[in-house]
Amino acid sequence: MPDAPFDPTRSDSPSPTSDAGENQPNDSGDWLPRRRPSIGAPDQPDTNLDTPFRSPTPPSPDARPTTPNVHETNGAATNVYGGAEVVANIIEQVILETRKRDLLEGIEKGRKDLLDQPFARSAHWETVWEQIIDPATSRPHQPVTIIVAPRSYGSTTLALRLLAEHTTDNTTVVKLDADWKTPSKGRLPLEKAHAYQLDLKHPENDQVSADFLNALSEHATHLRSCRSYLVLTVAQDLWKDHRLSDRDGIQVVRLREAPDAQEVVEAHLDAHGYGQLVTSLRSFPKATASLRGLTAVAAVRAALTAAVVWKEHFHTSSTHSLVQTECDGETPATLEERIIAALTDWRGELDSRFGEMNSLHTHDNPSLTVEDRCLLLALAVQQSAPMPVVARSAAALLKAIGDFPDAPGAAGPSPTLSALAGRGMRRRVQDVGGQVDMQDTVVFDRPAYGRAVLEYVWDNYDVMRKPLLTWLAGTAQSAEPEDHAVAALAELTVRHGTVDYLTTLGDLISSSQPKVLGAVMESAVRNEHVGRLAWEALYGWAEQKSYAPAVITLCRSILEDSSAATSLAKRAMVRLRRVAHKNTDATVVIQVQAAFDALVQYPNVTERLAGEVKGWQQGKLSSARSGALAFLALMNMRHDGTPWLVCAPPSNIDVQRAVHDLLSSSGTAAEVISRLTDWIRSCANDPSAYAQLREQLLPALRGHNMFEAGMKLMNELRGISTAEGVSVADDFYNHLVDGRLRTVFPLEENLA
Repeated sequence: MPDAPFDPTRSDSPSPTSDAGENQPNDSGDWLPRRRPSIGAPDQPDTNLDTPFRSPTPPSPDARPTTPNVHETNGAATNVYGGAEVVANIIEQVILETRKRDLLEGIEKGRKDLLDQPFARSAHWETVWEQIIDPATSRPHQPVTIIVAPRSYGSTTLALRLLAEHTTDNTTVVKLDADWKTPSKGRLPLEKAHAYQLDLKHPENDQVSADFLNALSEHATHLRSCRSYLVLTVAQDLWKDHRLSDRDGIQVVRLREAPDAQEVVEAHLDAHGYGQLVTSLRSFPKATASLRGLTAVAAVRAALTAAVVWKEHFHTSSTHSLVQTECDGETPATLEERIIAALTDWRGELDSRFGEMNSLHTHDNPSLTVEDRCLLLALAVQQSAPMPVVARSAAALLKAIGDFPDAPGAAGPSPTLSALAGRGMRRRVQDVGGQVDMQDTVVFDRPAYGRAVLEYVWDNYDVMRKPLLTWLAGTAQSAEPEDHAVAALAELTVRHGTVDYLTTLGDLISSSQPKVLGAVMESAVRNEHVGRLAWEALYGWAEQKSYAPAVITLCRSILEDSSAATSLAKRAMVRLRRVAHKNTDATVVIQVQAAFDALVQYPNVTERLAGEVKGWQQGKLSSARSGALAFLALMNMRHDGTPWLVCAPPSNIDVQRAVHDLLSSSGTAAEVISRLTDWIRSCANDPSAYAQLREQLLPALRGHNMFEAGMKLMNELRGISTAEGVSVADDFYNHLVDGRLRTVFPLEENLA
């Protein structure tokens, strides 16, 4: 589809020269006409409906003097005219004048939900807590608190819990999303009786500077006036400058320890109804010993693992297994053995499994051959599967690392000879810890061990990383999160999601497995630790044809999720727009159109699509193609059986102009004619609705370069009749073609 039909120069408004990036609004909100900017703020944009933090309503003119109380100069100062007693009453107007359009977005957190969440507070946490809270008021000492802590120590949990316990019941707790390229005071929302929490953990975009803290000190005065608070949790590696310290209105504290891991595990188990498991866990000294030194994030993960093992144990104990293995007669694993196995990191055993190079297997040497190492990795991913599936998966991995000569004339033994010379598959499965039943199904019921195997290989064999990613993507049976290979990829991505990792992952599988890449990246963008890095990678991928299917898949999935945070939906829309803007390939454009057509049924996305149309008609370059595609999608919407754009179009969408622009281009004429035909067919039996639609379409069908499109439309309308039995094609012809020209351009000849 060419760019011609989306030429923004048709608009009366000027076009920006760059894409709407992360720090630019996505114009997916307000449909109200643009107001004239106020004096002193000539570039102030209109309000974005996506922003959840509304400016306070200015005081009523009837209640205040007619002369202005506040005047904002070109400088930083604000001069107040009138009596000093007036100042306190106009704080809301000051806030209104100083707000920015593109504020950080966030999610409101229910106070009861926060207080009900499992929480463990160690002695060190008690000390930090006491440093922050004023005992006289039971409120934070300062409106801005900065908690500096190593990653994964639980600082976010500490901050939210503190705000939930030590702010008033009418204070709204909001977890903000740092969607910026650099920290900026102007991006911080400011509302009365709000408690904001913000993580600064991005290695590049969240670098804290002295200038930012100076500006934050000024922001603290406004927070105090509004009886609001802000708690920043900053990763320790981002707090490097010696000038970063307390300022007026700012308190900096350091969290140097994670909470006791066993207390975290027990708190989470108790909160989810596993009190009996807590009692059992305390009686397993080896299991509790393995918890020592875990970070808060790792402790939560251990709690989930223990809960899964608990359920699996009692499920196994209550059902008689029909599977018979060569190990029949062995005593089933006890709960203690299962818990210890699940919480152990297995590094000692894996050190022996992946020891010195071993070309032949011997029972007194625990080190595995390279073939067996590949087999162990296959079992770690598949867990339980038919033996041929396990064998093919292991062989595919061996081939992926280049140790399986299969080309004619290649050095070394052939694959057939190598397989025949080695041990049988059943023996090899048993040697790496698996079992085989009578139906040749491999049973490897060791998910925690399997995860440890993957992590061990990743951490200890750098040259294995690319082949491992390629192999995992290739063995995925579907793009669903439940697929073993997709789950393994997602876990590696969340654990190692650096910029270099994401770049490597995309390069390896974007072309061959776009849906798998989309599913893996969806897990990443929803993760608080690597989410922003993943979104940043997707923004760059959106302009490349090979990455487009993966980006479209992920963004569509996010937008279809009505429970997704506003910030996630906004970022997804920005990247879909970028895919449409940067890719002229017809295949990619069709994929974007298909995504928009599917998304139009979701009410929360309809406004965003309408915003794309608005941006297109306002002449914004980055919205040109996406706006046109969004309009085509909105043409499919119905309201009580009538096209929505006909019966109740948004006030800021010019339907006639959009139809005219799309019909006048050969690249989009066929598509819009097809959708217009559906419009007319749905209204043909209702005289009132048909007349309304016809009167709306006739102006769009007149004008320069519209003759051919009009004739094609009338050709498509043949066979459709009104309630009175009149041919719709004849009706449009009689209204469009002057009577003096009908002998020159008869309808029948041009439609033949």
